[in-house]
Amino acid sequence: MKNYLNQSILLLIVLVSFQFSCSDDDDSTIPSSNKDFEIVDTSARYDEILEQIIMTIRVKGSAGNTVPTPVGQLDGAPVLGYVFPTNLNSSDISFGETEGIVALALTSHPDFDDTPLWDENMDRNYGNDGIIWHPHWVILVNDQRVEGGLSVKQFELGDTTVVLPPANPGMPMYMDSPGYQVVNSGNQISVVFPSAAINNRTDFSFDGVTALMRVNTSDDSLPMLGVYDVYSISSGDLSLPYTVE
Repeated sequence: MKNYLNQSILLLIVLVSFQFSCSDDDDSTIPSSNKDFEIVDTSARYDEILEQIIMTIRVKGSAGNTVPTPVGQLDGAPVLGYVFPTNLNSSDISFGETEGIVALALTSHPDFDDTPLWDENMDRNYGNDGIIWHPHWVILVNDQRVEGGLSVKQFELGDTTVVLPPANPGMPMYMDSPGYQVVNSGNQISVVFPSAAINNRTDFSFDGVTALMRVNTSDDSLPMLGVYDVYSISSGDLSLPYTVE
């Protein structure tokens, strides 16, 4: 109960940030008016026979059609995302107990690959397919250092209290690279994963967000992975109103 209340307070703080940050972005990576990121519907369905959860975001344009323009290096690399913030606990996704918003982010970033266990383009090279839409579990925290008001939660290297899933890509952030199937077709993008991956929870609530993130490896005053623009929020107010069908 305490964790849920803390998440609710954090979401309210973040919502205030979003209201000031969801403005036109002069970043050339993606125009804010791009319909590929204008959400019209967000849903999740539980398949009782296969014990799988399918989460979907539908947009006005072509979901997943727009990918970032590469900058040629990790520092400053753009990351585009279709994101499902949830009220799951960090321990539900195999992290240790920690405060923050548990989110499943479907991302594309051509400048780097952070799924070392998976060869998404099946060319036998495990380090060259970051541009292909793929999932990450992340813990998000309020962060006023970036325009979008959020960043992926970081920790100090060598902190023995931090518990991470085995598929963490090796960065000092609360991030997992679980390798779930991501399918984009027409106006929708979906991710499919076993309910066992989230502690068999099918009672969680969620929302849908599209956003631009950036990697930072050179400026200690900024987060390693921050949200710099929010393009669309499915509920309009980040209230996590949706439940699994």
